[in-house]
Amino acid sequence: MADPLIEDILVNKKKTLSVSDISAMSKEELIDKVAQLQAHNIQLRNIIAKKIAPPCDAVGKGREFDFSKCPKMHVFLRILYLGWNYQGFACQEDGNETIEFHLMKALLKSKLIASRETSNYHRCGRTDKGVSSFGQVISLTVRAAEPGKPPLTYCKMLNRLLPNDIRAVAWRAATEGTSARFDCKSRSYKYYFPKSTLNLDVMNDAAKHLIGTHDFRNICKMDVANGVTTFVRNIADAKVSTINDDEGGYQMCELSIV
Repeated sequence: MADPLIEDILVNKKKTLSVSDISAMSKEELIDKVAQLQAHNIQLRNIIAKKIAPPCDAVGKGREFDFSKCPKMHVFLRILYLGWNYQGFACQEDGNETIEFHLMKALLKSKLIASRETSNYHRCGRTDKGVSSFGQVISLTVRAAEPGKPPLTYCKMLNRLLPNDIRAVAWRAATEGTSARFDCKSRSYKYYFPKSTLNLDVMNDAAKHLIGTHDFRNICKMDVANGVTTFVRNIADAKVSTINDDEGGYQMCELSIV
């Protein structure tokens, strides 16, 4: 019987190029070929990772643990992470290198939750590939300490299991059912870039057009399945400023959006 992993890898198999074929290519054709090979390599690595690793919501499951005997508590958990080694925050079907994958793995392995589905889990927001966050917040229901005993050290428990570039930095108890996503009042985003020859005055004039209430359905991901039917958002402030005094094009700038 054919190995399904091999079948996946052999899809779209093409004829191997000879040295003479490669020598006859133009510079543009060679660049295009290298880009294709890099993309195909990433695809193969994701296929292999998906085949040999358990799904995001199953990672960390070991021996049976009776959660029905444990007290539970709804909490907010603040997460800090450096995102350049990851494919984004949210779990993905075609890869495991996401912040959420490692977070779920630690939550399950530490027996703080039985599963993602039963933990009333919500994330405040998501970040794309390579993007970092110093204040991402999630809400979920976790195992709590027995009555009369000190509270569990959630951050310490998770940080023992998380990669060094993902840290749990704070937590607090929350009202049952409170959502980090749907009960969030505002979010702050900061983008950093070198000034170079950019005209910050013109950029600030453009940023003013973002301020106010607008319908963003044309530039956002539709999430109707999770009950999101309104795409109107309010931006309270948007501005560009320098954050150091270096001369020339080496000044660093910050675009802040609230």
